[in-house]
Amino acid sequence: VQLQASGGGLVQAGGSLRLSCTTSGPPRSSYTTGWFRQGPGKEREFVAGISRGGSNSYYADSVKGRFTISRDNAKSAVFLQMTNLKSEDTAVYHCAASAAPLYGPGLSSAPRYDYWGQGTLVTVSS
Repeated sequence: VQLQASGGGLVQAGGSLRLSCTTSGPPRSSYTTGWFRQGPGKEREFVAGISRGGSNSYYADSVKGRFTISRDNAKSAVFLQMTNLKSEDTAVYHCAASAAPLYGPGLSSAPRYDYWGQGTLVTVSS
């Protein structure tokens, strides 16, 4: 399975960005997908995750109410709509996929994800 994240860029604080993650590989209806980020000098942290069918999602407290994760399985794509961006959101954002059915807090567990893609850089200027 290969994942490709895109949509990062430079944005002013309070602005919005939409990240996309596309998957390709062996035929499978869909994968549990999560977004993780790593800011400068920080450890990787969970951002948001969505179940295979899209009925369940989970967010880090730091982004709840500002970020929305969604998916289009017909296009093998997962999106992260980010609004009201803050300087602390500056990071490289990675998408990851899991063959396991994850729900709720389980979506935040990085070891449960089998595949990781290259990241896309989001820079928020204050």
